[in-house]
Amino acid sequence: MGLGKPLGPWDFGSTADIIRTIPQDLFAELCQQIIQNLQCQIPAVNTVELCQRFQAAGIEIVTSDLEKVVNAISFVFSTAAKDKLSPEDLSTRLGGAAGTLPKQAVQVLRHVWNEQGSSIAVSEDAKNVAVVGRLIDFQWKLGMAVSSDSCKSLKSPYVTMAVKVADASGHITSKTFEMTVPQFQNFYNQFKEMAAVLETV
Repeated sequence: MGLGKPLGPWDFGSTADIIRTIPQDLFAELCQQIIQNLQCQIPAVNTVELCQRFQAAGIEIVTSDLEKVVNAISFVFSTAAKDKLSPEDLSTRLGGAAGTLPKQAVQVLRHVWNEQGSSIAVSEDAKNVAVVGRLIDFQWKLGMAVSSDSCKSLKSPYVTMAVKVADASGHITSKTFEMTVPQFQNFYNQFKEMAAVLETV
């Protein structure tokens, strides 16, 4: 189906060399996690944890290289879903890719796609969420600034927010910020507006 479209060849470049260093069983596990992430079953592929496991198995790999692999395989599965590729079509596309993948890796990708590929949601919204990132955790606390080096008595409340976001490669970033009460109330009102709009969908 997707092969009839004029598509440029996939180019794995140096990522193919990284994939060659990963044993077939660990590569299959990585592909399963990527599929689960694309199905929104897990919030992200934990590349830091996987990298530690790979290193414990004697594979010399760094997190940034593993993130390249996750990005490349996520692209493969997302494109295959969007183009509605059959497992055979996927194998053909992978075989014609620049920076050719090892045969074992193509077999793993085909097998995982055959088993679970049809369940990947390819709605426009789902694709945008995967590209932008996913909210993993959201915490807040109310505090009171009582004094500072320039002011003896502040007594002003503030809200501290902490968010964790996972990008498409599974890298988790934490951000913490403070807001005054009026800023928080504005933030809250915007969330109320979003909730009202969602109820109409």
